[in-house]
Amino acid sequence: MSDISKVELYAAIRQDLRAGLSKRAIERKHRVGWRTVASATESLWPEPRKGYPPRPQKLDPYKPFIDDVLRADLDVPPGQRHTATRIYHRLLEEHGVRDVSYQRVSAYVRERKPQLQAEQVTARRRSERLIKAAGFPRSSLGRSW
Repeated sequence: MSDISKVELYAAIRQDLRAGLSKRAIERKHRVGWRTVASATESLWPEPRKGYPPRPQKLDPYKPFIDDVLRADLDVPPGQRHTATRIYHRLLEEHGVRDVSYQRVSAYVRERKPQLQAEQVTARRRSERLIKAAGFPRSSLGRSW
């Protein structure tokens, strides 16, 4: 294929078709296959490139464990929460992880902590809204029934 873009190639193929060249001659002229010629005749624009599927990371099997630790830390006073270092050492000791770097664990913890905090706030607000909407009778603070 020459140094032209795919859009330009499609335009040239359509122009050659209008000029009366056969599809086989167009394939030879532009050094493309029959599928390219067929798709150029069907559409003005080439299909966008397909993205690569996400590659699995070595940390993926341990993400639920890290999420559980971080969720448990949401209700703990700030001085007693797990740090990325502590989580990394727990992975080493409890799960025998050797092929995951500390930097990857730290980056995941930094990314995931705010997300989990936002989820907790959203869940709390939702439950408060549902309780309000249910219309339960309110108990007064000083009385015990």
